[in-house]
Amino acid sequence: MHEADLVKPVQKFVSELEKAGGKPLYELTPQEARQVLREVQKDGGVKPEAKIEEIKVPLDNGREMRVLIVRPADVDDTLPVVFYIHGGGWVMGDETTHDRLIRQLADEIPAAVVFPVYTPSPEAQYPQTTNDLFAVLQYVAEYGAKYNLDTGRLAVAGDSVGGNMAAVMALMAKANDNKPEIDFQLLLYPVTDAAFETKSYNAFAEGPWLTKKAMEWFWKQYAPDENSRGEIYASPLRAASEELEGLPAALIITDENDVLRDEGEAYARKLDEAGVTVGSVRINGTIHDFLMLNALADSVPTKAALALAVVSLQDVFDSLVEDETSEA
Repeated sequence: MHEADLVKPVQKFVSELEKAGGKPLYELTPQEARQVLREVQKDGGVKPEAKIEEIKVPLDNGREMRVLIVRPADVDDTLPVVFYIHGGGWVMGDETTHDRLIRQLADEIPAAVVFPVYTPSPEAQYPQTTNDLFAVLQYVAEYGAKYNLDTGRLAVAGDSVGGNMAAVMALMAKANDNKPEIDFQLLLYPVTDAAFETKSYNAFAEGPWLTKKAMEWFWKQYAPDENSRGEIYASPLRAASEELEGLPAALIITDENDVLRDEGEAYARKLDEAGVTVGSVRINGTIHDFLMLNALADSVPTKAALALAVVSLQDVFDSLVEDETSEA
């Protein structure tokens, strides 16, 4: 067990959680776990105004997925797209827990953040979850113009398990003749492997915040068949170099005190070895979920990581406009 090195606002958040007590997530029902995260996130703090449009995207077998399109309140132009998949261990999280973060991304880039409200686990499991999300991504790429989306500028993004599934969207698109064409991957402290044996897993097995037992429980809800967890659409770190070659450029942001730190950084190294343009940045002094957690929104680590994410997406989207202009 490693002693966590936390900046003061993060230490305060962790200490308050410890004082509050309560059962660990893995001893709760999925419904109880969802309520815990909603409670943690109930103080939304200061967040930008936004225009939010809700659409329903058809899936197979007569099903559909609710999808939100989040735009800056004062922008009517056609906007580039950030297809954002939320985290929460596949079990928790929704548009309420991630509201501030996706509004900030939409406002600061500016972009249209397309936010699929996918069915959580165990109600939906691997591979249905990623198949459904890829169907939604394809729909957005094909029909985005009718929602005033510039799908010629398209990034996938996500936090934690959302980062896992955003990485998987890029892999699935590559296997589908690069359709849709994705321009960038923003992976925030992503889950990349169903192993629990890295140095960071050992160092932070008991937290703070995210624990090894919680991750084992999340995987059990999402992919109860342990054999399936080795597939690259579940554990992208296990992809061979030729399966990674030609993937979109990526920015991977990890945090110092996190069981998932090492596997996120390992995925960045593997992308680099496969010739993918990738940046990997570790934010010190903070914990897993730090970008999503409203209580940490004003902490320096969160502000720094958000600024880095925003500038990276701005650069990608601006360069695509310049390319179109030079071709014209």
